[in-house]
Amino acid sequence: MLIIVTYDVSTETKEGRKRLNKVAKKCVAHGQRVQNSVFECILDNSQYLILQSELKRIINQEEDSLRFYNLGTKYTDSVIHIGVKPSIPIDGNLIV
Repeated sequence: MLIIVTYDVSTETKEGRKRLNKVAKKCVAHGQRVQNSVFECILDNSQYLILQSELKRIINQEEDSLRFYNLGTKYTDSVIHIGVKPSIPIDGNLIV
């Protein structure tokens, strides 16, 4: 299923900047960055729950926020991209 992960991490302190980097690295490990704080991830249900748990352990829930959007498995008509930086289909084959 396609999961959209968005986050807003306070960077006013050194600890906040560290949290931001940890959240970004965790998201990169699970998906593709499509905007600064927005990732598209193809995950099964257990991977989705693990990612939620990992990110919840990183953030400070009094200063930061996470949002998860579950677009399911039939998401191709639900995502419309306009403008620069089109994303690579994350569920297709990549030839390098």
